Amino acid sequence: MFRSLRVRLPLLFLAAIALAFLVASLIALRLFQDYTRTQSLVELRREATGLARLYAESARQSNDERSRAPNFAAATLEAATGDSLYYIGLNIFPGQEAGLTRVTAADIGLDVRLSTSVVTFEFEPPGENRPFLAVSHPLRLETDTPPFGQLIVAKPKNELRSAWVTLISRLTLAFLGAIVLVGGLAWYLSRRITAPVLALSAAADEVAEGRYDVELPAVPGGGEIRHLSERFRQMAVRLGESEERERNFLMSVSHELRTPLTAIQGHVAALREGVVTDPELAETSLEIVAQEAERLGRLVGDVLDLAKLDAHRFTVLTEEVDMGRLCDRAYSTFADEARRRGIDYTQAAEEEPVITTDGDRVLQIISNLLSNAFRWTPDGGRIGLALASSNGTVTVDVADTGPGIRADELERIFRPFWSLDGRGTGLGLPIARELALALGGRIDLDTEPGRGSRFRLVLPAGRL
Repeated sequence: MFRSLRVRLPLLFLAAIALAFLVASLIALRLFQDYTRTQSLVELRREATGLARLYAESARQSNDERSRAPNFAAATLEAATGDSLYYIGLNIFPGQEAGLTRVTAADIGLDVRLSTSVVTFEFEPPGENRPFLAVSHPLRLETDTPPFGQLIVAKPKNELRSAWVTLISRLTLAFLGAIVLVGGLAWYLSRRITAPVLALSAAADEVAEGRYDVELPAVPGGGEIRHLSERFRQMAVRLGESEERERNFLMSVSHELRTPLTAIQGHVAALREGVVTDPELAETSLEIVAQEAERLGRLVGDVLDLAKLDAHRFTVLTEEVDMGRLCDRAYSTFADEARRRGIDYTQAAEEEPVITTDGDRVLQIISNLLSNAFRWTPDGGRIGLALASSNGTVTVDVADTGPGIRADELERIFRPFWSLDGRGTGLGLPIARELALALGGRIDLDTEPGRGSRFRLVLPAGRL
């Protein structure tokens, strides 16, 4: 259960919130402790200053009038301020009769009797088992005379702790409320996040089992999850297309291999069994065997070329190539087929440039483009081969009057093993484009359904 992303995300959010709250609470508690202590000392200083004036005035009156005690009681002052009052110093007036509890330096652990300034400290008063926070203020008969004693105003430290406890209890309640709120929000967000992820995981399982027509839920908004979902959908489509191309390739290659093999086997069997005795017929059978063997060799060569191009193990040779003569060779290869099918087959050359490139591969590219044109052009159609040179580039155009190519198929025709009609190996155009790129050029396509196509080979006129 705890391995599920749907559970781990809320727990992670809650742990982060709890950690942040704990750190914030500790900082807040520390700041509050410092604040309450500082405020308590400020209050004690203020009270000590005021009370010291009262008792100093009482001491003067007691000394002048020889009265035995101040005309006010310390108990009343303690009830009014909520603090405890202590006295340490000379016996100017009877402390007990005035309500002041006398303490000694040993009681407070600090000798402040002759201190001329206000002193803050902590101590345990006699009869008390708890610490007090105290402020001592010097008592003087006159402003410029030495102090005759110290008035101590103190309050229990546990009063500060009670404020801290109140703060902690309120922080705890706030924490519990925040945990409930954040937990609900974390659970909602985790479901929003994990739902498409779980859908992608289920889709990945189906793709791993070979089912590529998976349906993925639409992810609202933008973000990485939506991007991942779209890319996964495209990947599944590509894998499905790749598998379909492989099936088409196997079917096409098996057909392409079976046809010449069947012809070769038939003619070889006829020659071996003596069925063909006429020398002319025997020569014809041998020519057919040679042609079909050459056809098999071309098919195997195409597959090997594509594998080398995909593995980037293709070697490009450099030599001076007369593009005019090379186009003549490619043109003459299909002349007989054009006459047989009644195709208007033309050739034009504005210039006959000489460039540095791999002549055999350029001839292979042009031948593949012409072969594609003859395959799709109906009998009685038109096919043109044109050579031109301008602006440092050489172009070879192969135009036909075939059915044209739809916009959604422009990219597919250059994929290996893809055939629009399901026949053929689908290797001619992919090999042509990869060879053009290897030679530093490219293949452009201008086509429209119903008006034919024009493939243009563009090669650099300079050295490779």
